[in-house]
Amino acid sequence: MRTPLTPEALQTALATLPNWTLEDGQITRTLTFPTFMQAIDFVNDTAALAEKADHHPDIDIRYNRVRLSLVTHDAGGITHNDITLATKLDHLAAS
Repeated sequence: MRTPLTPEALQTALATLPNWTLEDGQITRTLTFPTFMQAIDFVNDTAALAEKADHHPDIDIRYNRVRLSLVTHDAGGITHNDITLATKLDHLAAS
């Protein structure tokens, strides 16, 4: 089983992810795209990254807004896997 980050380690990690916030025991980010199709393209690219990492975010799509939430459910908290995937998703969003 993966080990959840300590509160201190989580705060340190979040300092490197300024677009992500801690919300209800998960890290979340909301992105807004110019069009619905660009949002869907991002979600498809997110799905490919998540599948490759074998770590899947919760995704909520509202027209051109995409909300991502990460937590390692089987560990009962946020782990390094969540931070790693969040970093990859930030790079994807920037491209």
